This record gives sequence, C-alpha cells and structure tokens, in this order.
Amino acid sequence: MKYIYSKLSIALLLFSFLIIPVTAQNNDDNDIDNGVISSAGRQGFSFQTKNKKFLFKPYALIQIAGKFNYYDDEGLNLADQDKIANSGFAIPNAIIGFSGRAFGRLTFNFALNASQSGGALLQQAWFDVKMKEALQLRAGKFKTPYNQAYLVTLGETLFPVLPSSLTTGVNLDKSLNAVKPNIATGFDLGIELHGLIKQKWGYQVGVFNGTGIDVNTATKTTSDDHKGIPSLLYAARFAYMPFGPMPTYQGNPDDLHNNKLLFAISGNYNVEAEDESSDDLRAGFEFAWLKNRFYISGEAYMLRMNFTKRMQSAADFTAWGAYIQGGYFVTSKLQTALRYDFFDRNGTDKDGSLNMPAVGLNYFFSRCNLKLQAMYQYIGRWGHETQLDRDMDDNGMAMHSATVMLQYTFLPSSLISLILFFQNSKNEIFFYYNSRITCIFSL
Repeated sequence: MKYIYSKLSIALLLFSFLIIPVTAQNNDDNDIDNGVISSAGRQGFSFQTKNKKFLFKPYALIQIAGKFNYYDDEGLNLADQDKIANSGFAIPNAIIGFSGRAFGRLTFNFALNASQSGGALLQQAWFDVKMKEALQLRAGKFKTPYNQAYLVTLGETLFPVLPSSLTTGVNLDKSLNAVKPNIATGFDLGIELHGLIKQKWGYQVGVFNGTGIDVNTATKTTSDDHKGIPSLLYAARFAYMPFGPMPTYQGNPDDLHNNKLLFAISGNYNVEAEDESSDDLRAGFEFAWLKNRFYISGEAYMLRMNFTKRMQSAADFTAWGAYIQGGYFVTSKLQTALRYDFFDRNGTDKDGSLNMPAVGLNYFFSRCNLKLQAMYQYIGRWGHETQLDRDMDDNGMAMHSATVMLQYTFLPSSLISLILFFQNSKNEIFFYYNSRITCIFSL
C-alpha cells in the first residue's frame, strides 16, 4: 500500500506544479451537451477510459457585465433626475459544472450558478440514457423544449441579453392574485423523450413541474378545472434540419465554412400555472440558418392564459411576440449583430405594442474562450389607443439599454491532461505532456 500511495503522491505532485499548455486529447465527445459552453472537440482537462465509455469533463463560465439603463417617467416612481436605474456592474453567470459519459450509453451534466440564489443556484442536473440515436430519455433539471433563444449554448449567443419579448412579464390589466408570466419557460424539473431521426428530424416530448428554475421540490397537485390531470407543464418540440443537425451556437469563429438550416415548431401547456391562477398555453415557430460567416434566426410565439374557475374571471388573455436577428463575421475575430424584437405585451384585445431594435458587436480574443460582447437596445411604443396605455406598456422596462460583457469559458485547456485507463483488470494512470506519455503508474 505504501508503494501505491507513493506513486500516487508523485503523480499528484507533478500534476500540481506542471501547469503547462498542452495539445488537446482527441476525445470523441460530440454527444456531450452541457448547454453552457461547447466542449466537443475542444482542448480541455478530462478523465477518460481507454475504450471511451467513461468520460468526465469539467467546465466553467464567467460573465462580467457593465449595464446602463435609462427609463422614462412611468413605472419607477423616481424624480426626473433619477431616470437612470438598474445600472452598474453585474455577474450574469458564474457557472461551474461537469459533464460526461458512462457505460457507453449514459451522459450526464451538473452545473451550479454562483450568481443566482435559492433554487436557481442549481442551474441544471440531469442524466440522459441513449437507447439509440432516435430514442433517448433525459431526466432531471434542464432546458424545457421551447424557444431556440434558450436552447442555444449559453456562452455562445449572438447578444449578451436575450430578447425582451421572451423574458419580460405580460401586462395584465385585471385585479388578479397571479404572477405575471413571461413567454419563455427556461429551466425546469422533469423528464423528456428526445431523439434524432436520419440526421434531419429532431423531436423532444416531456413533462415538467412548470415551476421554473427557482423550485427544486415537488409542489404540484391535480387540476381543479381538469379533473384527474396533474397540474404540470406538458411540452413538445419538433425540428427539421435538411443539412444535418444545427449547431447550438449563434456564430463561432471556428466554424466559418458551414451550411446548416433549421425549422421548428414547439408548444407547451402549463396546467394551473402562476399560483394556480391560469392554464397557460404557449406555442411558437422558429428558424435558424448558418451559412459560412453569416447567421440568422427568428421566432414568433404566443402565450394564452385561460383563467381558472377560482379566479372568477371569464376573460382570457393572449400576448404574443417575435424577433429576428442576424450576425456576420467581418473578420475571423469580429462579429456584428442586429436584432428587431416585437412584443404585444398588453394583449391582443388592446391596441399598442413595443418594438425594440438592437445592435451589437462580438470580439473573440481567443476563440470562444475569451469573448467581449456589446449591445444597445431602444424600446419604442406604437399604436396605443390612449396615452395611459402608452405610458404603462413599457412599465419596468428601460427605454435605452446598453450592455458590455466580458466572458471567459474554461475547459481547462491550460492544464496537463490526466487520463485514467482501465485495462486487463489493472488500474493504470497515464501522465500526458504534449499528447505523449511521459510516465505510467501501474497500481
């Protein structure tokens, strides 16, 4: 035993002091999807068995942002000279996690987000069982199958801020004891069947709590209005990709010679959502096209709230929104971006809507590992019947908004690769330097 411990100590000592950049191991890890940063084929520190059935790969994402928000007179209860609010520095995300593979057919992912609190501190935790390419089962906390803006890799978005039409709550004009929902559903706890058929057709069908990222416990019951139906979120998404699977990034300096196209429809039904106040139906259509240096995507979506009997409100509420955005790599490091965002926040039975154009720049210092993003967005209002409707439509939203964000992703490529192999009933530790074995410890 002393002999074994001695060898382990030497290995750990060498690993601790030799912090030298190395060539990445050529791991076949395209099935690893952490939703935070793209890890497949990239340099990084990982543990893997020789037969590649077991893989453990840590990662991290850090985002530091400077924000400036200028509001109009409505909705803030501030003096005229105090129209600047919610400005300064922020950490949108500080994520550390790991993904991996086990037994050749199971993949897993775990991530903590230190910039959040409460239940949202656990950003995701799931495992995925692959029966075959067309039939896979995922369980845990992960992204619900709705809205491409959420489904793309978090650290590889075109803009540092998601479309406001997805993330901003609707404007209910009723005296209801209800949380005002937004159109997006984001992360949630549940189970999902998904798969890829003939490298062109993708599907996701799942059942979730419907309580969002902030809740990690089981709190739901059966529906009062729909007898026998659990008050859960039922969701589905179907995608067609004629040129093969669509990458999960919105432009990547390492992929300037590609041609991918995606069309998708999605929908979900949240039974007795929003503190049991309404049954929320969501539906959407999306497309994306990646062509060499050019990327374009867009979505249109709606939310229909059918209020429950206990709310004693016969009227339904429907809101909808849409966006279109595009990016172009002027150089291999500089990407320009444009977005037009639309939101009918007050409902379709009322005149008036928000139009929100935005411009952005992305500069890649070191591929996607170190990236600078900047954007400006303006909120305009049009078509309102009364001045009061116009004044209240952008309640709580900044008329002028600017964001500059520096992002670092960590896989850690600056460390020496240490890989565990298991062969012939012997545990062997291979110590790699520049993709060459320098020493072997047999236990």
